[in-house]
Amino acid sequence: MSENTNSFAERLETVMVREIAGCFKLNSFERLSGGASQETYRLEIATGDGDRVVALRRSSGGALDDVSEPGKPGLFAEAQLFRLAKTAGVPEPEVYYILEKSDDLGQGFFMEWLDGEALGAKIARGSEFASIRPQLAFQCGETLARIHSIDVAAAGLGDNVLEMSPETFVQQTWDSYKAFNCAQPMIDFTGRWLMQNLPKVDKHCLVHNDFRNGNIMMSPETGIVAVLDWELAHLGDPMRDLGWICTNSWRFGKSEFPVGGFGSREDLFAGYESVSGHKVDPEHVKFWEVFGSFWWAVGCLRMADHYRHGPDASVERPAIARRSSECQVDCVNLLIPGPVEVLTPTPMTLSSNMPRSDELLASVRDFLREDIMSEVKGRSNFLARVAANSIDIVLRELELGPAHRALEQRGLEKLLGRTASLEDLQWALTHSLRDATMPLDYEGLAAFLRQNVVSQIAIDQPKYSGFTTALKNGSE
Repeated sequence: MSENTNSFAERLETVMVREIAGCFKLNSFERLSGGASQETYRLEIATGDGDRVVALRRSSGGALDDVSEPGKPGLFAEAQLFRLAKTAGVPEPEVYYILEKSDDLGQGFFMEWLDGEALGAKIARGSEFASIRPQLAFQCGETLARIHSIDVAAAGLGDNVLEMSPETFVQQTWDSYKAFNCAQPMIDFTGRWLMQNLPKVDKHCLVHNDFRNGNIMMSPETGIVAVLDWELAHLGDPMRDLGWICTNSWRFGKSEFPVGGFGSREDLFAGYESVSGHKVDPEHVKFWEVFGSFWWAVGCLRMADHYRHGPDASVERPAIARRSSECQVDCVNLLIPGPVEVLTPTPMTLSSNMPRSDELLASVRDFLREDIMSEVKGRSNFLARVAANSIDIVLRELELGPAHRALEQRGLEKLLGRTASLEDLQWALTHSLRDATMPLDYEGLAAFLRQNVVSQIAIDQPKYSGFTTALKNGSE
C-alpha cells in the first residue's frame, strides 16, 4: 500500500525541523531511482543559512527493517556503521539523525547530501571519468582495508552485526534459494562447488558485503566520495569484499576491467596491501567472485518472491528477478566454460486476426519508451524504462522460448535417461544436485547446464557481457 504523499511530507517536515539544526521547512522531496531493497530520498530544506539538501535512507515502504536475511544488521546499525567508517578514514556523509518508531516514518536516518556520481555505468564508461578511472581500483583496495580495520565490538555493535563463516554464508544463501521452491540447477551446481572449495579464513573482520561499482559515490576529480549502503554488513572473511567488486554483474559491460569495469585486480590488491599489510591470494578472491554471482543469482530471485508476497510490488522487482540468469551465466563462465548452441527463433505465424500478441506488446513497449519516458522524470522515468525492458523479455520469450524449452527437454532426457514432463525433469536434476547423488563431474552435466543457462539469458538479456563471453568461450 502506498503512503499518502501529503501525510508523508508533513511527518518528514516535523521530524526534520525538530532534529536538524537550522531547519524550519521542507521545501521538496524526491525518491531516487533504484533502491529495490531500501529507499533513498533527496530532501530540500530551508534553513537560516539558506536552502540545502539532505538525504533520507529508510526501509522499503517505511516498514520495520527486515533482519531475517543473512548478514543484514538493520538500518539503526547501518547508520552507526556510516559513523564508524567515517572515523576510520573511509569517505562517508555525516549522519544527522536516526529515526525513532514514534516518528512514524519507518526505520532509517537522515544524512549529509554529498555530490558525486553513483551510477555504475557512468563511472565505468563515462568520458568524464576517463582520467580518474586508472586510480579507482587502487583507491577501492585502500578503502576496503580501512573498512576491515574497524572494530565493531569496541563500538558496541557486536550484537547488531552478525558473524558469518564462509560455510554458513554459502549454506544460508543456498537455503534461502531453496525456500523459493524454484528449480534452477545451475544455482545448485554452484552451491555444491562452493561447499567443496571453502577457503580457510584466519580472522573475521567487518565486511561491507555490498562494496561494488554502483554503491560507491565517485568524483571525476578525486575518486571515491562516499561508500554507500551498509545494510548487508557482517563479520566475516574480508576477501568477500574484494571478490564482490570483481563480480561481472558490476562491471557494466566493461569485462576487460574486472574491478568494477574500471580497473585491474592487481591494482585492487596493491591498494589493499598498501594499507592492510596483508598479501592477497588471488584464488581466495576467486572463490568469492564465484560466490558473488551465486549470491546475486539468489538475490535476484528474492525480488520475485517479494513481488508476489510484499511489501513492495513494484514493476522493478520481477524485472530484477529475471537478472538471475545473468549471474548464472557468470557462474558458467567461471566454472564450466565450453561450447554452446545458439537458439533458432520461432517465427510468429502470420494471421488475418490482427493484431498479434507480439504486436500488442510492442505497441505498449514503444508507448512507454517514446511517449511516457519523454513526459516523466526521476523514478517514474526509471520505472517506465524497466517496464519497457520487461516487455522486451516477453517478446524474446515468444520468439526463442519454444526452441529453448525443446532443447532443455531433450537435454534433460539424455542426461537423466528417462522421459517425463519438463518440470518433473527440472526438479529431478535439481534434487540430484542438492542431495549430491549426482557428482559435479557427471558426464554431460556441465554441457547441459552451460547450454540451458546460455539459452535462458538469450531471452532475458542478450546484451549482457556474460552472454557474449559464453558464446566466445564456445567458439574457441
